Amino acid sequence: MPAARDHADAGRVFAEAVAIMARLRGPGGCPWDREQSFDSIRKYTLEETYEVLDAIERRDWANLKEELGDLLLQVLFYAEMAAEPGYFTIAQVVEGLNRKLVRRHPHVFGDEASAAAGNSASAGMATSGIDASQVLRNWEQIKWAEKPGAENQSLLDSVPRSFPALMEAAKLGAKAAKVGFDWPDAEGVFAKLGEEIAELREAIATRDLNASAKSNSATSHASDSEDPVAGELGDLLFTVVNLARRLGVDPELALRQTNRKFRRRFAAMEVATEIPLERQPPEQLDALWAGAKLAEATVEHPPEIAP
Repeated sequence: MPAARDHADAGRVFAEAVAIMARLRGPGGCPWDREQSFDSIRKYTLEETYEVLDAIERRDWANLKEELGDLLLQVLFYAEMAAEPGYFTIAQVVEGLNRKLVRRHPHVFGDEASAAAGNSASAGMATSGIDASQVLRNWEQIKWAEKPGAENQSLLDSVPRSFPALMEAAKLGAKAAKVGFDWPDAEGVFAKLGEEIAELREAIATRDLNASAKSNSATSHASDSEDPVAGELGDLLFTVVNLARRLGVDPELALRQTNRKFRRRFAAMEVATEIPLERQPPEQLDALWAGAKLAEATVEHPPEIAP
């Protein structure tokens, strides 16, 4: 039974990792590890998360194995620091996860096991022969019922305000769509994009007009109100994120892909000329960019050679 042996090995080596972390933080352990706090290692958690994403995008499985270990280290670190003052233990973290997985998968573990794990939203819920979309609806319903005082909360309260803005916007749009507050199709979002672009242009024109008027007034005062241009630009970005959702595209991953493409093409510009880019006129920079795009397209889609 290879699978059973792997599970047993996982339990053994996980317990070993927990013991190693405890020793590092314990008396006579590592001075650096002992000095760390929840606040001091937060930045490493974010870095390790992005390194996991990068390894996945590059399909570098050996590196992904290492990066997942580094990410697991963050979990062990937080749990050990929490255990020291008695907040909770790593066993309680894993136990809570196990119960959550059973609770939110009644279609796999059964309604009785799900209820025993704390599912209070199972009444009338379809759990037999369901598809992935129904699984997600069940998950949200069960998750919602877990929250204390859920009946008095907004549906959007489940989206953490601490999320990066791009992720938060995507989650907010998806939550609102679950109750039907959404465009009927992508064309509706395109129309909204045109409306938001027009409003942004109007805000820019108004700001420029006001700036000109203030420059001619000796008694002008700075306004403490929100910048209308920033507000309209935010509306435009929010609409673009919702367009991505309607098209089935993760906006964060799409932007990361574009960032990689920009890095690649910009580097190609730098090696395509002996004159530093900062000394090139705008039209030459445009030509170098066009050349980088063409070279990349040629590599991806080489021209057919006639026999």
